[in-house]
Order: sequence, then structure tokens, then C-alpha cells
Amino acid sequence: MALFKTLTVKIALVVLAVSLVSVGLVALFSGWLTAREYDRLLIDQIQDQLVSQAGAYYQENGSWQGIVVGFDSGGGPHPRRWPDNRTGATERTPLVLVDANGCVLGPTDTVYTAGKCLPAWQVAAGSAIKVDDQTVGTVIQTGAMPLRDPAQEAFLNRTGRGLLWGAIGAGIVALLLGVALARTLTRPLRRLTAAIHAMAAGNLEQRVDITSRDEIGELAGAFNSMSTQLVLSNQARQQMTADIAHELRNPLMVMTGYIEALRDGVLRPTPERFEMMHEEAQHLQRLVADLRILSLADAGELTLNRQTTTPDTLLSRVAEAYTPSAQKAGIRLEVAPAAALPDVCVDVERMVQVLANLVTNALRHTPAGGAVVLGAQMQDDDVLLTVSDSGEGIAADVLPHIFDRFYRADNARSQNGDESGLGLAIVKSIVANHGGAVSATSVVGQGSTFTIRLAAA
Repeated sequence: MALFKTLTVKIALVVLAVSLVSVGLVALFSGWLTAREYDRLLIDQIQDQLVSQAGAYYQENGSWQGIVVGFDSGGGPHPRRWPDNRTGATERTPLVLVDANGCVLGPTDTVYTAGKCLPAWQVAAGSAIKVDDQTVGTVIQTGAMPLRDPAQEAFLNRTGRGLLWGAIGAGIVALLLGVALARTLTRPLRRLTAAIHAMAAGNLEQRVDITSRDEIGELAGAFNSMSTQLVLSNQARQQMTADIAHELRNPLMVMTGYIEALRDGVLRPTPERFEMMHEEAQHLQRLVADLRILSLADAGELTLNRQTTTPDTLLSRVAEAYTPSAQKAGIRLEVAPAAALPDVCVDVERMVQVLANLVTNALRHTPAGGAVVLGAQMQDDDVLLTVSDSGEGIAADVLPHIFDRFYRADNARSQNGDESGLGLAIVKSIVANHGGAVSATSVVGQGSTFTIRLAAA
């Protein structure tokens, strides 16, 4: 029974069954139609013969006087009359000869009796017998089919056997084609199955050859894309785990070193040393808080208390909070005037956090004398919030990765102890949970612009 569970056998059996049913119906219909049309041809030939013979009789005798119409075994095709199941009579005549008035001359049966006059419509449907351009009689088909003689039956039997052997041959060909088709379809599926088992065993880097452009080819392409993404995700997970361990280890090592030195009396407890340990503890708290936000955003469980607000309100609040820091660093922080914009429906605190992360990042990488500008504008049906700086800029090869977690390019952005590499990743996650998108453009040596796209309320 296990054999019938394979897809190859199932496809082959389905193709065979469909082919056999189709060929069987064609053979049955063809056999019936062949016999029917053969009988029609036979009766037409007999009718033509009767018309010719009856016309010759009338031409010779000048009337139908004395004519006897019957079907015997003498020369030429002749019909043998069918039994009449409706009346119980032993036979029905397939043809009947009527005179010019439509009255039956013969041959007769229980329906077409001698002298019975037929309706005009039935007479008009027959084959007229004309002598000197005058209709003297008509041969009418009654609808009864003639019985066939042994030679005719043998011919139809040979035709039926030919159709039967044709059906058997077609079934065999269909079976072979079904098996070939099934193997063609299942071969890439078997390769996919083997690759999936290999991935389940831990070998994520799997690829299968794409040999067609049909649905199976699309499936193979989707599998290859999935495999690539899994490999990248696994590498990112491993790198993220290493980065988290690194970020947690550094402040812990500093704090542990100070605590051990204080415990052993190597260092004297001073306010400055306690302040340094406190800063390291705060750094750990910020890192844990950032990781928690990212985990909630990834799980779709980040709570958003949405409310309608204006873009100017968001920008002004962030600018007001960071103006002292900007002035201390000698950087001009301003909000660019904008035309009247529609409101946005956002979690105000979360969106302020997003803008604050971007402004902090901009201030960190903008030299004294530079500027950071907050702006807003309308594009299509969306509101764009922008944070632009005149800082060092971001290299083109680094730009696609700046929203990755723990990604920091020292050659593009200077690094200090306050950076965890999660700020821009948090920005991307929070904006995505609002149904928006964030992007960045930059020119090295001229500055960068971060754009948040939100739907208008």
C-alpha cells in the first residue's frame, strides 16, 4: 500500500484513469455513430434502388396495377425488417411505396397497411418517383432500420475491434506518458524534500536547481530565497548574540573591576569613581531597555497609544529638549518652517523617542559650527518628517546597513561609549509599527538626511 502513497504513482494513475475514461467514451460513441451511419447509408442505398425499380415498373406498365413490393434475398442489398415492439407485430418495414395520392402500395406491416393514405407532410419528406416529369409515387422511410446480413455484421465487428485495440493502445501510451510526466514533476520536489531535510538537520545553506519557469520553478526559487534569508538571519542572530555579550561585558567588567579594587583597598572610594560606576550601570539599563523595545516590536506587542497631533508639535518638542545640548556643542538646531500640514495619528512619546534618537545621532556626528534642521512636508498622501545635518556623512557602502542592529561603521561614524548600535534599529522598528517607513540619504562630507514617512490622519 505504501506504493500508492507516492505522488508519482498517484499522478500516473490519475492520467491513466482520465485517459481510459476519455478513450472509452470516444470508442463507445464512435462505435455507436459508425453503426448508425452505416445503417443510414444502407437504407439510403436500398431506397435509391427501390425508387429506380419502381420508376422502371411504372414506365413499363403505365400504372401501379399488379405491383408487388417486397424485400427478398435476390440481388443487391435488401433490408430485413425489424420486430415492432410497440404493436407486437413480428416485423416493421423500413421503406414503403405510396402512389400519387399518398396511399400505401407496399410493402405492408401492421402500421402501413395496404391502401392507407399517409399525411402530406410525410409524403413530402420521401423520395419522389417521376415519370415524364410527373410524380407518380413516393418511397418513404418509416424510421425502422434494416437488419444487417452476416457480412455487414462482420464488418462492424471488425471496426469495433479496431476501436477497442486503439483504446487499449491509447491507454498504454497514456500510462507511459503519465509515469514520465509524474517523474518529471516529482524530480524537483524530491530535490526540495532532500534540501528541506538537510536544513532540518542544521545545514541551512541549501540551494536547488531551477529547471523550469512553471509553478515548481517558482517554488524552487522561493525555497532558494528562503534558504538565503535563513542563512543571513542565522548569521545576524549569531552576530547579534555576540554583540549583546560584548555590550554587556564591557560595563560589567568596568564595574566589577572598580568593585573588586574598592573591596581590596587598592582604590579609595571617591565620588568620581562612584559616578563612573553609576554611568556604566545606566549604560546597562539603556541597553536592556533598547533590547526590550526591539523584542516587543519584533513580536508585534509594542504598545502604541495613538493620538492625533500635528507634525510641528512633535518637531518643536524635540527641538526644545535638545537645544541646550546643541548650543553646548556649538551646533545650530532649528525647525524649518512648513506650510499647513495634516495631522498624524501616532504614539506621541514613541515618535518623540524616534526623533530624539535621530537628533542625538545627528548632533554626535556634526562638528561645531554645523547645523541640524528638523522639517516636515507633504508628499502624495503622506507626511514626511526629516532630520538633516551638515556632518561628516555616511559612505555609500555603509548606508544600506545603518538600520541593522549593532551595526557601527567606525570609518563613517565616530563611536563613543554612549552608542550601543541599537538607536537606528529602534527607529526603524517603531516607525514600522506605526505603519510607516524610514530611509536615509547622505553625501560624504556634506551631511545626511533621515526621512520618516507617516500616513496623514
